[in-house]
Amino acid sequence: MGHSYEKSKKVAYKVITILAVITIFEVLFALLGKGYIVEGFHINGAIMALAMIVMSLVKAYLIVYEFMHMKYEMPGLVKTVLLPTGLLIWAVIAFFYEGNDWKNRRTLIKDKNSETIETIVTPRVNMTKKITTDH
Repeated sequence: MGHSYEKSKKVAYKVITILAVITIFEVLFALLGKGYIVEGFHINGAIMALAMIVMSLVKAYLIVYEFMHMKYEMPGLVKTVLLPTGLLIWAVIAFFYEGNDWKNRRTLIKDKNSETIETIVTPRVNMTKKITTDH
């Protein structure tokens, strides 16, 4: 490692301060976006979600990089830790996308089935023919 205790302590305090600032900004951004700080002011949900995800990823990166000592490890070890994590994130996103698609298709099938039932149940025009006998 080659760092002195004082230098390591200084770096740790710096990272903790950055994490605290990001966390405070996240909370303020969430409260502002939902209209709790400025009444009537709202931020689009997609923009809020994207900002929260980015800030959370920055915090996760800093924690892994500094406190889990990944910056001191060999590149191969770093990749063996980060690659499965990236694949896990990809899998979660793919499962949410697939689940939403299943939900939409199920709704379509349900709507189609209700249309079919309405067509069957709806009375049709009386097709009986009046038969007259003229003798």
